[in-house]
Amino acid sequence: MATSKLNRFWTLIIIFLVIVTAIGGIVAWTRYHPGQPLEISIPRGEEWQGSIYIGGNVTNPGFYPFTSGDTIGSLMQAAGSTTSSANLSNIKVYVPGVGEEPEPQKIDINRAEAWLLKALPGIGETLAQRIIDYRQQNGPFLNTRQLLEVAGIGNTTYEQIKDLITVAE
Repeated sequence: MATSKLNRFWTLIIIFLVIVTAIGGIVAWTRYHPGQPLEISIPRGEEWQGSIYIGGNVTNPGFYPFTSGDTIGSLMQAAGSTTSSANLSNIKVYVPGVGEEPEPQKIDINRAEAWLLKALPGIGETLAQRIIDYRQQNGPFLNTRQLLEVAGIGNTTYEQIKDLITVAE
């Protein structure tokens, strides 16, 4: 008899636990409210536009308009593509800050054609041709002071243009 009372006691405990578990599950299910679906979005990139200077060994150096959709390739094509001596392994882009004055671009006296050399103060058509002739006969300039060896270029002319010229590295 004691065993049947013990079995009945355990049966009641199991039924009680099943009822508590069921009620707890129902309460939890009724209080569950699924959240809004998670939406992942990637912000759109800034729209860029402006102008960029493309120089060096390109057919038509100068300023070209660009937008955020442009690529280096499309900008190079706009500049008439590169010359045969272009080295595309080292492209440099400099973006000045607001209110920052861009440095004037220096003329490479080892590469400049006569029309570009004539843009320098004190250099006319004759001196431009003498610079070209000098580098063809003696090879490239090793430094800007070597320009003083060109007939007709003295200290006064050199002082006027020394901050506007450079030699290729």
